[in-house]
Amino acid sequence: MKPPMRWTCVLLVTSLAVAGCDKRAEEPLLSPPPRTPASDVSHAAPATPRAPAAAATSAIATAVASVAAPARCMVPTPDAPPPAVEPARSCPSDPLPGGFDLTKTTISFVDAPGQPQLDVELAQLDIERERGLMYRTSMPESAGMLFVFDRPTVHTFWMHNTCIPLDMMFVADDGFITGILENVPTLNDASRSIPCPASYVLEVNAGWSRKHGVRAGQRIKLPPQGT
Repeated sequence: MKPPMRWTCVLLVTSLAVAGCDKRAEEPLLSPPPRTPASDVSHAAPATPRAPAAAATSAIATAVASVAAPARCMVPTPDAPPPAVEPARSCPSDPLPGGFDLTKTTISFVDAPGQPQLDVELAQLDIERERGLMYRTSMPESAGMLFVFDRPTVHTFWMHNTCIPLDMMFVADDGFITGILENVPTLNDASRSIPCPASYVLEVNAGWSRKHGVRAGQRIKLPPQGT
């Protein structure tokens, strides 16, 4: 009598390689900062033994989940903020008094305590992004400027002719906050960036992020494309 046939499931898991990001400058900048690795993703082991078929099914599901939901590139928000900064004592004269008449919309921080909202101006054209918040001496507490880019890449900013200290949030196309630069000083030409691709950069008053419990890894409900 021949022994019963046994079926063996062979699982092939393909390693994914992440291509380097195209770095495009929106303003004069120095060499871009080095990339940091994405955070690791771990999976808990099952608490009880599984039958062979169930174990195979679980392994397949785990492999598929790993491919469908890879680790996100993110720079975590530190526990302690950087030193506070003050507005500039004097601001350069504005060559275009009043600036541009920008489209305005409201965004919400759906993962932050109380889901705070901001009324933001949209900087969507090159000329609007290049000017940004330059020459302004104040901004309402509940206001900000959302820089909208054509494609996700690593964006580098500076504070040239910018007289308001700011927090800069770098945001992926699905609203995921990849990192926040806090308390960025005024009238400063140093290049500042987060080494993760972003489709948006949101500038708010310095200290607003931490005051409202907004951290990297949370999501923003963004306006529809073409707003």
